[in-house]
Amino acid sequence: MAAFGWTVLALVFLDELLAMAGLGVYGWSASPRWLLVWLLPLLGMLVWFLFASPRARFGSAVVRPVVKVVVFGAASWGLWVAGHHSLAVALLVFSVVVNGLAMIPAIRDLAATATR
Repeated sequence: MAAFGWTVLALVFLDELLAMAGLGVYGWSASPRWLLVWLLPLLGMLVWFLFASPRARFGSAVVRPVVKVVVFGAASWGLWVAGHHSLAVALLVFSVVVNGLAMIPAIRDLAATATR
């Protein structure tokens, strides 16, 4: 179970990186692209750091899942608006599945012990 748990946690991290990339893709397709291509992923990282990460300063049992839905939803929406419909759906499905697996009690406990 530990190997499966660590695999799921690695996929959760990959999902977070893909969400930031999705925000960057949307930034590239919007105007002014030179500003938004790096600003949107930075804002996504800042929001994640403050509210959704395991050691988030302002995270709570209510705030953390809401911020995750907003960030992953915004990244998927950004990919959709940028014309990457298949990638948008794939990111959204991957995010739901991987974060759902991360909520399994054994995997959640593994993540909690790793962040101490």
